[in-house]
Amino acid sequence: MPAFERLTGVAAPLPEADIDTDIIFPARFLLLMDKAGLGRHLFHERRFKPATDRAPFVLNTPPFDHAAILVAGRNFGSGSSREHAVWALLDFGIRCVIAPSFGEIFHANCFKNGLLAIALEEARVDRVMAAAATGSPLTVDLAAGSIALPDSEKIPFGIDRHHRRLLLLGLDEIGGILAEDAEDIARFERSQRLAAPWLYLEPAQLAHFDDIDPEESGRRQP
Repeated sequence: MPAFERLTGVAAPLPEADIDTDIIFPARFLLLMDKAGLGRHLFHERRFKPATDRAPFVLNTPPFDHAAILVAGRNFGSGSSREHAVWALLDFGIRCVIAPSFGEIFHANCFKNGLLAIALEEARVDRVMAAAATGSPLTVDLAAGSIALPDSEKIPFGIDRHHRRLLLLGLDEIGGILAEDAEDIARFERSQRLAAPWLYLEPAQLAHFDDIDPEESGRRQP
């Protein structure tokens, strides 16, 4: 996945608490397993149902229809554990979500897929929300651990050291394990190759087994 170091873009303000994953990505679309194209179903009910009693949804309104950052209320991503919610955000083009708090599983899924989830105290989220509403770009600098607002104010943030490292390197969990434990993995494979060499046979070495009659090979030799 792409490395995340520094992101500058429009931030969409969504000042609403308890937005669950069914709002983010409705359950009827869960049969879609290809990540590409899921962004069209992001916030489907808010974006495509007639808005008779409310203003147009923020992601339908320029310049927020091309937002790279989403600023939301507390408990964002609560509810169902569906990973599609994160996939849809990324496919839409959002790579960072800022909120006072997140649903636990949603938060974990963000970092597994390269989406930066930043939890800030509500007063700071309010300042970021107000800046986002102007439509001016914000800059999220993961390396420096700060969010730069249009008026040059910088708001610091922190995330788990392990998650930060994986995002900066563009690694998922498996890639992180391979990078961090490469020597241990190589040592284990060397010892296993000696103890069980048949696990490491090449395709050409396995080819002759296709011609062996299993009944013949299983008979006891006189």
